[in-house]
Amino acid sequence: MKALLINGSPRKDGCTNRALEEIIATLNKEGIDTELFWIGNKPVPGCTACGFCIANGKCIYDDNVNSIGSRLDEFDAIVVGSPVYYGGPSGQIQSFLDRLFYTFGSKMDLKIGASVVSCRRGGATSSFDRLNKYFLMNNMIVAPSQYWNQVHGSKKEDVEKDEEGLQTMRALGENIAYILKCQAGAKIDKPIREKKIPTNFIK
Repeated sequence: MKALLINGSPRKDGCTNRALEEIIATLNKEGIDTELFWIGNKPVPGCTACGFCIANGKCIYDDNVNSIGSRLDEFDAIVVGSPVYYGGPSGQIQSFLDRLFYTFGSKMDLKIGASVVSCRRGGATSSFDRLNKYFLMNNMIVAPSQYWNQVHGSKKEDVEKDEEGLQTMRALGENIAYILKCQAGAKIDKPIREKKIPTNFIK
């Protein structure tokens, strides 16, 4: 069992990363392998609705979206972390996830999903809600915690003082591990999915 944790902050070792580190430590303690991926601090192209991925099974931009997408079978859980910018996730992580989920969404089926946000003061719940929509629209199981998955502070040292925030991260890690272990022991086949029926409400 293995979890992929994606740091969607342009800061490699900031508040968002500190929250993810707490989850990683808990998952490792529970015997779950982890891999931390940082999307970097360079611009990430957004989806241009070109349709290339539909025809070719990969995004036209041959970057980390394709490299991570091609490896999704390795991971049983995906945790996405982002700072809060103007009440929403970072532009880089939204562009990354738009393309990842649109191109490789079929590989997400019944994987565990969780999002984590970090902010100085406000906007955490709206960012948390935005990120969770990727999971909920792709037949993923969203792992719970004891509170919304958020930490607070302007720098990593501030997050260290957010005792409830870090405890929430640990509870999230414990719950992800629990669900993964339940899945591994259940020996139940995945549901056979119906062909999707897109409906256009404009007549």
